[in-house]
Amino acid sequence: MEIEQIRQQAFAMPISSPAFPPGPYRFYQREFFIISYRTDPDKLRAVIPAPLQMAEPVVNFEFIRMPDSTGFGDYTESGQVIPVLYQGQRGNYTHAMYLNDHPPTAGGRELWGFPKKMAHPRLKVHTDTLVGELDYGPVRIATGSMGYKHRELDGEAIAESLRTTPNYLLKIIPHVDGSARICELVSFPMLDVQVYGAWTGPAALSLFPHALAPVHDLPVLEILGAKHYVADLTLGLGKVEFDYLA
Repeated sequence: MEIEQIRQQAFAMPISSPAFPPGPYRFYQREFFIISYRTDPDKLRAVIPAPLQMAEPVVNFEFIRMPDSTGFGDYTESGQVIPVLYQGQRGNYTHAMYLNDHPPTAGGRELWGFPKKMAHPRLKVHTDTLVGELDYGPVRIATGSMGYKHRELDGEAIAESLRTTPNYLLKIIPHVDGSARICELVSFPMLDVQVYGAWTGPAALSLFPHALAPVHDLPVLEILGAKHYVADLTLGLGKVEFDYLA
């Protein structure tokens, strides 16, 4: 393989059979279950990277079913997203993500900087209850539940929020000597959003300690609300907002 061939073909590892294809990445019938809870403000501040700032002592715990995603397949994801401020504007910072499929784990980390680790999340309806579960190996680390479709929400308002709210990530890729080669605050948009339905109901969330999946480090002090919605969207590629190594 010649040098110019490598330059033209290099996209992702391994070069002979990349773990994920080039985008765009479109998600169909993506199902979200999000529980908002109040947490310890000091513990929350400690995990938000500057120049982002804490907007309020709130965490959104997400369970997401993705049955049809271009290039990534059929998988489920779970994690914690934090409302933040950046340059005076509200946004969301993704703090932790756990999922059960390798291509979006590799692609999410390498392209955008999503903080993804392999685990075993699930999202199902059990009779009258929407249930989200997250296991790391054999250990349960999160269980969420909501009354199934008790009240309808404004789907267009949710779609508009997805379209207009900035999303932030801390992208870290190491050098061959173990130091940071890339360390950036990245933003990304959600594009071409269509919400098919949105609902809420009474909700509960339990988080459990784990040495390597520390979702419990942002403890649940009070449940503030929950929402369940189904949407199509395209995950837009990223933009560097701040370079920590510059």
